Amino acid sequence: MARSLYRRAARLDERAGAARLFLCLVLALGAAPALGGECCAGTGKDGGVAITPFSAAGAGGAIPAPWAGVKINDRKTPTRYSLVDDGGTVVLYAQADSAASALGHPVNAALTDTPWLHWRWKVAAPIASADPSAAQKEDSPARVVLEFDGDRSKLPLSDRAVNQLSENLSGKPLPYATLMYIFSQKLPVGTVVANPHTRRIQMIVVDSGAAVGTWQTFVRNVVEDYKRAFKEEPQKLLSLGVLTDTDNTGERAQAWYGDFSLTSQR
Repeated sequence: MARSLYRRAARLDERAGAARLFLCLVLALGAAPALGGECCAGTGKDGGVAITPFSAAGAGGAIPAPWAGVKINDRKTPTRYSLVDDGGTVVLYAQADSAASALGHPVNAALTDTPWLHWRWKVAAPIASADPSAAQKEDSPARVVLEFDGDRSKLPLSDRAVNQLSENLSGKPLPYATLMYIFSQKLPVGTVVANPHTRRIQMIVVDSGAAVGTWQTFVRNVVEDYKRAFKEEPQKLLSLGVLTDTDNTGERAQAWYGDFSLTSQR
């Protein structure tokens, strides 16, 4: 009995580790802006969901609100995010040296009418030892992170226990589910892989390094991808973020991110 309880505690601790990542993201991505007011993206020019563009800011200047840094925990070195000029366009530059932190933007919108996510990124080089399916190697030079609301009462008891613990500590619930679009040299494009700590994070490989060092443009139907990964309809999108991380492998990664948009058409 004691051994069984120990194993259950160990599994819960692993889940709690992933949940702390959830928690950090939801606190920063889903929190209200510093000046107060309702936390959500507005309506874009074409009726889509407005995501504040990096290209409208100045190179070397402050990253525009409501984009905000998301610290994973105090023990991890944060990834460095800055605005740089790339061929006459201002983009976000990410550099991680044995580091992990995210940059997030609140959304708080249903995607029924705006399911298409557009973005581009450029990766300097793969992380040689990274493996998204292995807990000790789960790093990526480029990720897009989408956090969703949902009916938490449907979750397994272990997930609900971690959620309750985090809510008791922070006063805010964890995201119901997180969908990531990732770079992975190890797995082919189109692969869906669960985070090794929790199935509440599902990752889809969209880039496997066929054109490293050049800009890659992506258009994804988030609703269809969510249904494929979680086998259910998505609820409200809480936040969107980027994450360049090398804390598990201890390596170095560089990536550049362009503007994001959520639109009704491909």
